[in-house]
Amino acid sequence: MHSETFKKDRELPFAEYRYSTSSSSPFKSHIHSTLSIGAVSKGAVCYTVGSDSATLSPGSLALINPETLHSCNPLQSEKRSYYMLYLDVEWCTAVQNSLWNVETFISVDQIQVNDKKLYHSYCRVMQHLLSTEIHLQEKEQLLVDLVSTIFRKVCSPQSEQNSTLESIEQLKDILKQDLEKDYTLNSLASVLNSNPYTLLRRFKAETGITPHAYRMNCRIEQARKFLQQGMDITETALQCGFFDQSHLHRHFKAMTTVTPLEYRLNFVQ
Repeated sequence: MHSETFKKDRELPFAEYRYSTSSSSPFKSHIHSTLSIGAVSKGAVCYTVGSDSATLSPGSLALINPETLHSCNPLQSEKRSYYMLYLDVEWCTAVQNSLWNVETFISVDQIQVNDKKLYHSYCRVMQHLLSTEIHLQEKEQLLVDLVSTIFRKVCSPQSEQNSTLESIEQLKDILKQDLEKDYTLNSLASVLNSNPYTLLRRFKAETGITPHAYRMNCRIEQARKFLQQGMDITETALQCGFFDQSHLHRHFKAMTTVTPLEYRLNFVQ
């Protein structure tokens, strides 16, 4: 039977957990501001991260860096069950700082880890995180231990280089703010003193999507936060820059496979 469970402990705001069972719903390519770590518990999926693709089945983990275009869909409409863990970059950086004394987030250097022991450890941690009978202190320690193990396996702090163009990072910051506004490419380029079409080309080369698509992802990310707080769906739509509730509904389901109402019900006590 198909079901969707989302959970976020108020005292551990840096992590969100998802468990989907018997799902055949496809995802539209999208991005998250978080580091995403996933695993299939039943079935198999084909997933694409940036320009790389892989098949994910039980026994391996999917790793998706923040701000990275990706999709993950079932093979031949086969139903699959899967866990997803979404972690704030600031928290991840603090964990990495404890490992290597770094000040900025170090990206993972692969999209898949084939390690059955680590896979089973991840699944056990996810089951504990989704439980209502596990103390928060234990959940937090389990998270730190799991993520530290993953970072040690897939991060290379010595070779990390910041090659992102400053103007692209500045544009991302603008696109994340004032989501109810509707910018034109020319207005954005003028703020950055840049040729609008050069900016568009560089942004798409760096992120894989257009500034508009990036901003739409930011709107969905903000909508998730508002819905977790119990905000009315229509109000959420307007606050996040959607034309109306149906506009939000269409894009939200395309990027999460669930409706805003279905998502909101997971957090309403």
